[in-house]
Amino acid sequence: MKISARNVLKGTVVSVEKGATTSHVKIEISPGQMVTASITNEAVESLKLVAGGPAYAVVKASDVMVAVD
Repeated sequence: MKISARNVLKGTVVSVEKGATTSHVKIEISPGQMVTASITNEAVESLKLVAGGPAYAVVKASDVMVAVD
């Protein structure tokens, strides 16, 4: 796999919680450290994501949010 994103975290799928149109996929990237992604149900099926399977969390920020008190 070649990808332009620099933040690629290898891990194991812990759970896939399907909703009406999107799923929440939890990936354990190190013991006790989770990353959760919201992706379409179609993507879950296409990638064949199941608990216990390998997966990568790819993080690419396209927006920066600024806040003040």
